Amino acid sequence: MAVQSPVRAVAAVPPPPPAPRRRRTPVTWVRRGGLTTLLFLVPLLVVFGVFSWAPIVQSVVMSFQRTNLVGPVTFVGLDNFAQVLADPLLWTAVRNTLWFAVLALVFGYPIPLVAAVLISEVRHRRGLFSALAYLPVVVPPVVAVLLWKFFYDAGPSGVFNTVLGWVGLGPWQWLQDPGSAMPALVLEATWAAAGGTVIIYLAALAGVPAEQYEAAEIDGAGIWRKVWHVTLPRLRGVLLVTFILQIIGTAQVFLEPFLFTGGGPAGSTTTVLLLIYDYAFASSLGGDYGAATALSIVLAAVLAVLSAVYLRVTRSWSAS
Repeated sequence: MAVQSPVRAVAAVPPPPPAPRRRRTPVTWVRRGGLTTLLFLVPLLVVFGVFSWAPIVQSVVMSFQRTNLVGPVTFVGLDNFAQVLADPLLWTAVRNTLWFAVLALVFGYPIPLVAAVLISEVRHRRGLFSALAYLPVVVPPVVAVLLWKFFYDAGPSGVFNTVLGWVGLGPWQWLQDPGSAMPALVLEATWAAAGGTVIIYLAALAGVPAEQYEAAEIDGAGIWRKVWHVTLPRLRGVLLVTFILQIIGTAQVFLEPFLFTGGGPAGSTTTVLLLIYDYAFASSLGGDYGAATALSIVLAAVLAVLSAVYLRVTRSWSAS
């Protein structure tokens, strides 16, 4: 007579049926602290709605109106969108914004990563170098622009032209030349904003296991091979996020062209956000706020679509 295996006998026992879920009622929700949570949440929702969502809704409504906030309001439908899309200055602003974004990505995107890797390799006074890297972020943006505007003085006594004169170069027309104005703006913007990204990368580098670097050193890898084979794969998710954030930030550049050049020379630094500002505030009696909000909505829609496509394409990259 065959004896059944105890293991097979246990495995044949069906699992117990799941316990029935208790139906949630308003009474149980209150007993579990739902009412208290709602009371703490209501002030936040009110503040967020009044100061965030209400202006957004008002902007959408205003984009279908012709108004300068002084005279009568006229509903014009999609005329504001047709007006801004037909404006030849818009495509100049789009081209300048794309040029700024390309320069910022080529120069401004890798610099914080290189700085973070070099700081992480420092054995002593790492905190001091981190503080020095973050110091430009502490400087108020307007103060930073005015300081660099002094550096960019086109005369022979300008700070940068003086340094170039030591090696027999210059003087250069930094902000007065259409060819060099945009790179000059990108240089200042990179200096002002790179410190925050450096701190993000340093925090991410702290999570990389030291054993991987030790194994790479045993294999004879130098600093750049360690960066390529160890650091970059571990920072892939962070790099993807900072990349899309930089694209969004460069598409909304305003302060540098507004304070440095006012969109000049010859419109070479007029960006989309500066054009929106000109629509709204070019006239002392009130500008065309309908056209300004229409262009703002177009810009927001383009950035939203670009972000959605980017996150969709890179979803597998950040997880692999």
